[in-house]
Amino acid sequence: MPHRRILLHLVSGATGQTLDSMLRACVAQFPEHEFEFQHWNLIRTRNQLRRALTGIASAPGPVLSSLTEPDLQQHLEEGCARLGVRLLDVMTQALTLLQDVTGSHASGRPGGQYVMDDNYYRRIDAMHFVVEHDDGQQARELKEADVVLVGVSRSSKTPTCFYLANRGIKAANIPLIMERPLPDELFSLEIPVIGLTIDPDSLVEIRRTRVSSMVPAKSRMDMALHESRYVDPEEVRAELLWARRLCARHGWPVVDVTRRSVEETSAAILDILEHPTPAGLPG
Repeated sequence: MPHRRILLHLVSGATGQTLDSMLRACVAQFPEHEFEFQHWNLIRTRNQLRRALTGIASAPGPVLSSLTEPDLQQHLEEGCARLGVRLLDVMTQALTLLQDVTGSHASGRPGGQYVMDDNYYRRIDAMHFVVEHDDGQQARELKEADVVLVGVSRSSKTPTCFYLANRGIKAANIPLIMERPLPDELFSLEIPVIGLTIDPDSLVEIRRTRVSSMVPAKSRMDMALHESRYVDPEEVRAELLWARRLCARHGWPVVDVTRRSVEETSAAILDILEHPTPAGLPG
């Protein structure tokens, strides 16, 4: 089948984040095609829905809906039928299943997952915690974390911590630097400490790109000697080996982030937190 570009309209009564994430996971299974998303978010009145249908009419394409208000969903179905575009309601089957299981009716409240409840404030607190405890800051407060990530420079510690914070996990991270002693607090924790590692060649490439983007061209020659160990393949291999041995010595589980997205790395960490084993507990 020839490569072609496909426009998808995403209609949501809330922020559209859930629908967007689900569709991105789906379209990733069709790499031979290019997909474009047109978002129609916060659709909560008929006037707002009419605006979305006008936009769909001007650039027809399949429509995917996560509307929870039955009246709006019905009007969307009627509008798509008039326009001759396909419509998929991604919520109905899941809601029907849950109604059958619970014996209750869905509330029909759009964006119900975004209410400012305890879970919401826990995520906000976790975000603040990550900012305040990034890259070894305030090590004396490590015991207040839910998990501590350790790893060499550019092993995705910070972005992984932020992703975990969005799940309500207070994550601190400590850089592993061969010449620098680790904080004493790290070795007396009763929470999981998890190491992040990466393929040496991948790490060298990431570091070289990082140095090139941060250092002005006229200053790079001055920094060449200082940075040579940072990007030297043999030095990087030795650094990673030292870090792995350190984790093994203290019984800290290690997650390899090579070719893993931040989401996949975080999923592996959450699995360790939810299903601890003797090897997955801090030493």
